[in-house]
Amino acid sequence: MSLLARIFRREQLDRYLETDKKFIKTMSAFDLIALGIGAVIGTGIFILPGTVAATKAGPGIIISFIVAAIVCSTAAMCYAEFASALPVAGSAYSYGNLVFGEIIGWILGWALILEYVLAVAAVSSAWGAYFQSFLAGFHIGFPKAISGPFVPSQGTYGNLIAIIIVVLISWMLNQGMRSSVRLNNIIVVVKIGIILLFIVVGLFYIKPSNWHPFLPFGWHSAHGGVLGGAAAVFFAYLGFDAVSSSAAEVKNPKKNMPIGIIGTLIVATILYVGVSIVLTGMVSYTKLNVSDPVAFALQFVHLNWVAGIISLGALAGMFTMMVTMIYSSSRLIYSIGRDGLLPKFLGKLDKKGSPRNSMITITIIIAFMGGFVPLEQLTNLVNIGTLIAFLFVSFGIIPLRRNKEIQNHHGYQVPWYPVLPIISGLLCMLMLSQLQAETWIASGIWFAFGLVLYFSYGIRHSQLGKSN
Repeated sequence: MSLLARIFRREQLDRYLETDKKFIKTMSAFDLIALGIGAVIGTGIFILPGTVAATKAGPGIIISFIVAAIVCSTAAMCYAEFASALPVAGSAYSYGNLVFGEIIGWILGWALILEYVLAVAAVSSAWGAYFQSFLAGFHIGFPKAISGPFVPSQGTYGNLIAIIIVVLISWMLNQGMRSSVRLNNIIVVVKIGIILLFIVVGLFYIKPSNWHPFLPFGWHSAHGGVLGGAAAVFFAYLGFDAVSSSAAEVKNPKKNMPIGIIGTLIVATILYVGVSIVLTGMVSYTKLNVSDPVAFALQFVHLNWVAGIISLGALAGMFTMMVTMIYSSSRLIYSIGRDGLLPKFLGKLDKKGSPRNSMITITIIIAFMGGFVPLEQLTNLVNIGTLIAFLFVSFGIIPLRRNKEIQNHHGYQVPWYPVLPIISGLLCMLMLSQLQAETWIASGIWFAFGLVLYFSYGIRHSQLGKSN
């Protein structure tokens, strides 16, 4: 068999279904939406509507969020069809293996590892900083030496809180998905309650004059405009794809997976638009270019007690985001280990039907990065990893429909095929073109390392190679 034929070998759905049947199916459509909202609605909802309104879109940020949601929904529908047709662990990694071939699956898996690890590491570090400021409100100090990344020149040697929160979430997830999902659902409901509190209380302080002019930067201008604002907030919606990692643990996945993915996007859009309407109505957009615009707006109208509650909402938002991403990354690492492209022990399930080995491994990596590595310059790589996965999932609908071995009777299908999947793929390419050159260079190094790993280890240990 030629090298080209070997790297484009496709997996069989039956083998995945057989291997993944040890997972315990406990999750409902509501659980999936809560998991998705946990990932999508983080601290960004308290920051982005203000800063992007001030610098790019003005009150038109309301329309920017709707435009971004429409763009994102095209990829969400493609994910929903894949999750309905292929109810297996591993998200875009497994989809790539099944419809494109092993090398594409590996590239997508490597892109998702980049997305999940960097996202959680960055958020764990931010959670530590937020938690310290929260404790400071009660006059509880924290030693500087253990409150930041390893930068001895600045007197910090590790972020202990970031490490502890990652280990705590992983321990919780290892206790079983049923109890973990229940706790996640409760925290997500609390988080949504806090966002709704801001919207309802803020409604009484809206001054319609703050919405004039509604489009101070126009639709598209050198400053950004509505479309520039949409490009800036597009990344706020990323995270719904993590829902698809849970397909092997979902009851009736053909029905519930599409509800979970598309439902996440709908609820997130309503919340983002609601916050944008109230925020730009309470305070002139010109004053919102601050680090905490929602808290600033509440203090501006003398609602300091609500501003204090918002900080709890930010902590809850970051907590649920880490729950979803650590959970998803453990399932991703399990899937790659299951296929032999990473060491086989990572693809084992314990007696509870949980991928304990992959969970421990990913926890160590994330805790190390969140606790010791300065991540400010690396977080843009999260976007490129996600968009590459979106790109292949969008165009992948075409070979999925043509694959006679994969049946999706009575499952969700993308409307207006093949036009909508092609539009989705082109939109992803457009968003990729907006990323900075440094992001492309850094990701190029990451993918080059991934290919070295695949050709030196993965291709020789692949389960697909052993079965052929």
